[in-house]
Amino acid sequence: MTTKPSDLLSAYLDSLQTQRKLSAHTVVNYGRDLTELLELMKQADSVQASSATEPDFSAVTHFQIRKFAAQLHSRGLGPRSIARKLSAWRGFFEWLSEQMPLKSNPVDGVKSPKKSKPLPKALAADDAIHLVSQANPVKDAAAPMQRCNRAMFELLYSSGLRVSELTSLDVRYVQEAGYHSVSWIDLSSGEAFVTGKGNKMRSIPIGAPAREAIANWLAVRETLIKTESPEQPALFLTERGTRMSPRVAQLRLKAHGQAVGMASDVHPHMLRHSFASHVLQSSGDLRAVQEMLGHASITATQVYTALDFQRLAQVYDAAHPRAKKSPSK
Repeated sequence: MTTKPSDLLSAYLDSLQTQRKLSAHTVVNYGRDLTELLELMKQADSVQASSATEPDFSAVTHFQIRKFAAQLHSRGLGPRSIARKLSAWRGFFEWLSEQMPLKSNPVDGVKSPKKSKPLPKALAADDAIHLVSQANPVKDAAAPMQRCNRAMFELLYSSGLRVSELTSLDVRYVQEAGYHSVSWIDLSSGEAFVTGKGNKMRSIPIGAPAREAIANWLAVRETLIKTESPEQPALFLTERGTRMSPRVAQLRLKAHGQAVGMASDVHPHMLRHSFASHVLQSSGDLRAVQEMLGHASITATQVYTALDFQRLAQVYDAAHPRAKKSPSK
């Protein structure tokens, strides 16, 4: 069989179309990825530009493949694209091993760079305060459900709760036959006692605006409890007097954000991220933020240091004269 690289690639691509019955579009994509491999081989130090010798697929090593992947990464290619190319190369060398003797598949064990996790979306402090403190302009702020919403939103931002933790809160600790509270509030001490992930309990302070909003909600909460129903310990209730679900709380926050003119699509976890970011910016105490968020590992909390740096970088870019771009000539 011919060992000319271009002929080998053509034979492989033909097998993908005729034997594996891949679509023409997919075969074209494979061809593009394999042509890039061939170009990288030509540029490799082992093959001089002035040499008449063609690259030899059978001589490609594991080290070279790793180097090629690093080159792609340095050019700005994303992890997903590099992973796709490695997959195409791996399949080609598997096929090639059936055509000629190969010591091993040089792509085996080569991994693409890890995908960078996107930073959590946090609101600016002014935006967060605007969101949780503003009444819905098209609804009666004194209505029971509007008071309930205001208390939920203030508490989410005040204490950094997960939405499931928020809706699990009871008005007080309850222990009765067949039921005991897993999470509850104590307004007198200004604390929320929450059972989070891994059944780990933590206490979190409740800020003054959130305490006031909760008190306003508690003043009308009883009007939603049905007289024929057993006592409902849930702190936050629906119009039917049942415990608020995480999904309903999420939808209410989204609708509220739209009503008060928020540019972004807000959700409960965004307020949790905002809480963490703003506390860290003010205090610099990563351990305290970890405890309040209920993170088992501080690694999960450290992502907020990146948000803090991002904010500082924006301040620098806006304020420092040397950070400004020079005027175009």
